[in-house]
Amino acid sequence: MAYGEVMIVVDEQDDLFYTRAALQAHRPGEGRITVQPTPASGSPAALAHDMLYALGKRLAPGPNSPDVRLDSVNAAWLAAADWGVATGVRHVVVPRAHLLTIRRINQLLAWRSLTGAQLTLLWHKAPRELPAVLDRVRCVRDPGQFASVVTEPGPTPVRPCFPSAPTGATGPTPTMPGLSPVRPGYAQSVSRVPRPGHMCAGAAATAQLAPATPANAVAPEVTAALAVLAHPLIAGALSVAAFTGGSLGSLRWTRDLDITGDICAIKTHEPGHRRCRLSAIPVWARPLLAAARAFHRLTPQAPENVFGPLLLAEARHLRAHAERLPQDAMPSPSSFLAP
Repeated sequence: MAYGEVMIVVDEQDDLFYTRAALQAHRPGEGRITVQPTPASGSPAALAHDMLYALGKRLAPGPNSPDVRLDSVNAAWLAAADWGVATGVRHVVVPRAHLLTIRRINQLLAWRSLTGAQLTLLWHKAPRELPAVLDRVRCVRDPGQFASVVTEPGPTPVRPCFPSAPTGATGPTPTMPGLSPVRPGYAQSVSRVPRPGHMCAGAAATAQLAPATPANAVAPEVTAALAVLAHPLIAGALSVAAFTGGSLGSLRWTRDLDITGDICAIKTHEPGHRRCRLSAIPVWARPLLAAARAFHRLTPQAPENVFGPLLLAEARHLRAHAERLPQDAMPSPSSFLAP
């Protein structure tokens, strides 16, 4: 991996200026977040959870939580990558980086390589104690230089990020240390060819023939609850159910090409494809669908259908999250797997 976009800020004296500047730099709307590592946490996925928290996501608490799947290192870092790409994060600042283990530093570097974001690490110890994995990274000490890096306007794109459709894989496949291999970046994933028997036109082609059905109004408290869900597929699926009023079972046939490139419309299918419908995606739901599509493109050996894994292995997590939302705006959990 090339670390051209990684910078170490050396602060041997642990000056309050650097920490304060890093915290003030947290502006997700400008594509910049500050990730504060949880001190002394032994959870393998702790740093990924810190990243999700900085991205505005909240894990449901409790041992029987519907987010228990995100206790897995692989799933948690994949979710962090999905949300980082979908919301246009271009710069991540991490204070107290000298307290991170080598494994977690490697995970940060791999996350940066996967998402393309700039990474700035605050190192509050002598530079001679930097691990070997960071020996090629540029170090700075000047407070003014650090301040300019974290206060200048973030590079484009900013939130939300709607990359172009995949055009084929290029280059080596990046991996997360200790995790399963993932495909190259969001905009470089392999296109999927519909399976025989499912030749229904995609969203873009359908939009050229007829306008999309307007989205249903969704209560602000529901959109707010959906926006903080940490699992990209769950957030995307429940948002579609909310603004279309349809059954989540219809999402079992949703392909990548059933979401337009600008994420303004989604096509849902019915058995036999006689009553497939193109629906407009409201502004509040576009980052959620962008994250769901990112999940699909970055998942190794993903099936053709975007929400397929969710409606099978993860159906109980989907049902559990739905039960936590205001039910007057959501379909009955018992209808989730209905056609």
